[in-house]
Amino acid sequence: MLKTSLKGMLLATMGAALVLSSGCAFTSYGPSLGILSVPIPVSPYFQNKKEDEAAEARYASMMVLDPIPPGKTHIAEDPPSDDQILRKFQEIHNVRGNFPALYEVQHNNIRIVKEKIVDTVDPVRVYPLVGPAQLHHSHWICKVYYTEIVRNGWPIPHTIKNEERMEVIKIDQDHLHRAGNVVPGDAN
Repeated sequence: MLKTSLKGMLLATMGAALVLSSGCAFTSYGPSLGILSVPIPVSPYFQNKKEDEAAEARYASMMVLDPIPPGKTHIAEDPPSDDQILRKFQEIHNVRGNFPALYEVQHNNIRIVKEKIVDTVDPVRVYPLVGPAQLHHSHWICKVYYTEIVRNGWPIPHTIKNEERMEVIKIDQDHLHRAGNVVPGDAN
């Protein structure tokens, strides 16, 4: 009788060790939130709204950079970001009513070419809330090459694929440079 109970306990221990070592039973990472741990789908409307708020905070304010060293010309080195260009592209090609199987428009194989057309710095001027600064004008032409696919499902289903589409987008990236050692007018 002792032998059978020892064998049973040994088998039960080995079985429990095997189940627990697999990593699937009775284990979890972190605290359990109960019903709150079930994923809830988020509407694309709210997701796009949050992304637009973040982009507005990123691109809406004008930057104030360090002064330009005397005797040196300053060139704008940062071209517009691809995110900024694609947001302007979506404003231009805002497709409303993209209904699957009825009417769809897709923009694929997007390639962006950026070209600087203006890079000038204005003389020192006093700006409210900033003080003496120089306005640096940086204007870019961005050419967006893409493939446009239009699928129409009603009344006669057909697909139109145009592989040689191009859109020209102009973006201004003006920013301020603080002016250092500005000599005020007559000190008398």
